[in-house]
Amino acid sequence: MSERLRVAVVGLGVGFGHLAAYRELPDLYELVAVCDPVQPKVDLARGILGVPQGYTSFDELLTNDGIDVVNVCTPPDLHVPMVKAVLESGRHAVCEKPLGGSLADVDALAACERDSSARLMPIFQYRFGRGVERVRRLLEADVAGKPFVASVETWWRRGKDYYAVPWRGRFDTELGGICVSHAIHAHDLLASLLGPIERVYARVATRVNEIETEDCTAVTLEFASGALATLTATLGSARESSRLRLAFEHFSAESSQSPYQPGSEPWTLEPATPEAGARIDAALDGFEPGPELYAGQFAAFHGALARGGVPPVTVADARAAIELVTAIYQSSRSGEAVALPIGPEHPLYDGWLP
Repeated sequence: MSERLRVAVVGLGVGFGHLAAYRELPDLYELVAVCDPVQPKVDLARGILGVPQGYTSFDELLTNDGIDVVNVCTPPDLHVPMVKAVLESGRHAVCEKPLGGSLADVDALAACERDSSARLMPIFQYRFGRGVERVRRLLEADVAGKPFVASVETWWRRGKDYYAVPWRGRFDTELGGICVSHAIHAHDLLASLLGPIERVYARVATRVNEIETEDCTAVTLEFASGALATLTATLGSARESSRLRLAFEHFSAESSQSPYQPGSEPWTLEPATPEAGARIDAALDGFEPGPELYAGQFAAFHGALARGGVPPVTVADARAAIELVTAIYQSSRSGEAVALPIGPEHPLYDGWLP
């Protein structure tokens, strides 16, 4: 599959960012349609980007045979039924976070993908940054050695204007708070570097806004490798920033503090010894990462489909992220650490909604 893929984007909030990313890849994708229940948003997207077709009905969109990929950017409570419908129609599906509101949801979508001729790719665009790609390169080259500790800070600011959107701040529509809708990207980025999580101890609180869902959290993780990590997140920081720090046997790595692009440069790498520095330089010699963020993920998706391979972000990756969310809510309610993996016997397997 080397030809351009025809894409429709559903949901014109964050969906505008997806549209811009597809426009960066004209040799790989053709934007053919947009869909949103609000007609002026459809008209705006078509007018600015020249998208030929617009819909206010998702069901009507799926009757269009000239679409290869449907990109779902709707409010979270609509993700599961829409992705299921896309896969059952034989189209590839791309879906914003969170993929679902429970592990049961994600497992059901995994089964749907297995039964379909199409592929499903969840969105985790932070993985596609030139800074974090350098770190990943060093891990793949076995330069890092033993992982010791890590920390992730997601310190953002959200207030009344943000929560004036009716579906935000509610469990039934947003499916959760800062753990689900904000920090999930940075947490996924850490897990993509350090591997499977074995134990989670967490506290969540609603301290910043008058909402149902949490807007502050503090979490401790134990990884299968033995590494330890802390996660802190708030929506009440005066200055917005995101930061990852990782200490390995042979080097330490620290991201920039860009709130929404922590995977991008600059990343600081500090070798533990001159010998480690030489190995780092050798492993990175000639390394040229590809496009970043959404464009990087979409380019990698096209390449995977062309090869008949696995998407660059899989349903299993989304399951790991939802598993962490499930464990955070369970631990915060029980006051105890939660062991992973989580299966159907777990009390929150079917969802964490109160």
